Amino acid sequence: MTCDDVRAALSARLDGEDPGVSSTALDTHTDTCPGCRSWLARAERVTRLTRLQAVAVPDLTAPVLAAVAAEQGAARQAATATARARRQVLRVAVAVAAVAQLAVALPILLAGLGVDADPHTSREMASFDAALAVGFALAAWRPERARAFLPVALVLAVCLAGTSAVDIANSTTAMVHEVGHLAAVVQAGLLWALGRTSGDPDRRLPVVLAAGRG
Repeated sequence: MTCDDVRAALSARLDGEDPGVSSTALDTHTDTCPGCRSWLARAERVTRLTRLQAVAVPDLTAPVLAAVAAEQGAARQAATATARARRQVLRVAVAVAAVAQLAVALPILLAGLGVDADPHTSREMASFDAALAVGFALAAWRPERARAFLPVALVLAVCLAGTSAVDIANSTTAMVHEVGHLAAVVQAGLLWALGRTSGDPDRRLPVVLAAGRG
């Protein structure tokens, strides 16, 4: 083989093609031929540089951060909408409880209905119920104030439940007469739930990601 034949075969081998000559014959020739050995070294260097040529990669940092921010914004909006809906339901429930309690208290205060047995005590209890009804109405109107009324509602619920249990155990009253006190427990629970959702639903979470170069 001439040097041209050898170099053609070496070029084919560098390109991953069939050189048509055994590798042993090619290696033997380049070991004994300085010209072909030098040519092979240059050819290998050119091939390596061509294969390792840098490829321009687009900077996707800004689009990725924008997508993450959009996803976080959508999650925040969904959480805010859910919190608002839950708070509205609780506000309506507390308002209904206030109206019901006031509806029970006003006939006793204004017309003396159902106070034949003990008018004074009945009016005192009705006054207390009216005051609580006003407190619940204010909590429904201004949910951020629900926590201020919560201790009163909790103390009332605990005291009524405790005294009812003692009186029932001592047979001084019947359980059917004490079932109405469950309303105080329900009202306290509603006020507690409203207080937990009385934070600012529009308060935004801090953004920890900022556009930059990766």
